[in-house]
Amino acid sequence: MEEQKKIYDLEERTEKFSLRVRNFCFKLKKDTINIEYIRQLVRAAGSVPANHIEANESLGDQDKKMHIKICRKESKECKLWLKHVLTYGNDEYEIERSAIIQEATESENIFGSIYRKLDNNTKN
Repeated sequence: MEEQKKIYDLEERTEKFSLRVRNFCFKLKKDTINIEYIRQLVRAAGSVPANHIEANESLGDQDKKMHIKICRKESKECKLWLKHVLTYGNDEYEIERSAIIQEATESENIFGSIYRKLDNNTKN
């Protein structure tokens, strides 16, 4: 398996993350339980790039910090819903889920770091 190149453009990276989650959810079995988890997951994943765009177009430092914090929160929420969706033991789906959880963790860490830097800058 070819190793994927890391995307350093955060707007592009978050959009690709959201689309990857959508495509993953599209494959999953749509039973009573999964439908609710999938809805939550798709909403959280779509919120990450949307709030990143809002942060980049912010009205000021506090607005930017709020949207970055929401990006971090939604990334974290994606991990929760990814752990809840049922793959019914499908190895391919389990591998994809793990990779998406890893990306959500990286996103959470990136947005946490950005938030801390913004918070330090506004305090100084």
